[in-house]
Amino acid sequence: MPWKRASRIPGYWSRQPAQPPAARTIPITGRQCSAKGLRTKRYPTHEANFDLHAGEVVGFAGLVGAGRSEIAEALFGTTPAVGGEISLDGKVLRIRDAADAILAGIYLAPEDRRKHGLVVEMNVRENTTLPDLKEYSAGGLISRAKESVVAERMKTSLGIKAHTVEATAKGLSGGNQQKIVLARWLAMRPKVLIFDEPTRGIDVGAKAEIYALMRKVADEGVAVMMISSDMEEVLGVSDRILVMHEGRISGEILREGATEERVMELAVGGGA
Repeated sequence: MPWKRASRIPGYWSRQPAQPPAARTIPITGRQCSAKGLRTKRYPTHEANFDLHAGEVVGFAGLVGAGRSEIAEALFGTTPAVGGEISLDGKVLRIRDAADAILAGIYLAPEDRRKHGLVVEMNVRENTTLPDLKEYSAGGLISRAKESVVAERMKTSLGIKAHTVEATAKGLSGGNQQKIVLARWLAMRPKVLIFDEPTRGIDVGAKAEIYALMRKVADEGVAVMMISSDMEEVLGVSDRILVMHEGRISGEILREGATEERVMELAVGGGA
C-alpha cells in the first residue's frame, strides 16, 4: 500500500509526504526524547534504540506482541524498563512510575481509554484536571472555578461535544472520551505525548478529528509517539515509522518511502 492510498484517511487528502526531520519547515524546538538500550519486562534481553523529535509524529508499527505497548509503558512508567536509558533534552531520566514520567512531561493516552485513561463516572471538568489537582488547590481546597476555566478552554479548543463540562465522561462517544484524555495532558503542557491505538473503537468522522489534533499537537512542538495496528493510519499519519520485532527496532522508514510491504517486511524481522 503506497502512501498515496493511505492519504485517503479522512481529513488528510491534502497532506504531502513529510520531509526528513532536518528539512522540515514546522517549528522544531530541538527537544528530543531518546531511548538507548531500552529493555522491557517482556523482552529483557532485547534492546530498543530510538529518538523522538519535537514537532513530529512517529508511528510505531509491528505485529501483535512485537513490544510496542511495552515501550510506551516503559516511557510512561506503568511498567518500568528493566534496563537501558531514557533521556529528554539531554538529561537522563529515572522513570520508576507514572509520577516520574508526568513530572518529566511524558504522558500516555492508553489503548483502553475507559479503563486506564478516564474515570468514566467523573465529569469532563474533573477528568481534565485530575492529574494536576495541586494546580487548582489552595489551602487544601480545590477551586472548582479554576478547574472550570481550564476545562472550558480545553473543551472549546479540542471540540469536545458535551453540553457542559459537568457532563459525565461515561455518556460521551469514544471520540469525545479520547479528546478528554488529550485535554487532560494538553492542560499540563506535554513534552512527549504517547498515543496507544488512538482511534480504536472510534467512528470514521471522529478519527479525522483525532488525526488533526495529533498533528496540531506536534506542530506546537510536542514529540508525538503513535502506536497503531491500523496500517492506513500508520502510513497516513506518521512522519517517520519505526517498526518493531520482538522488542527491537527492526527498521525506520520515512513517510515518503513508506509502503505496507516494507512495513510488513520489517515487522517479521527482515532487516534494512
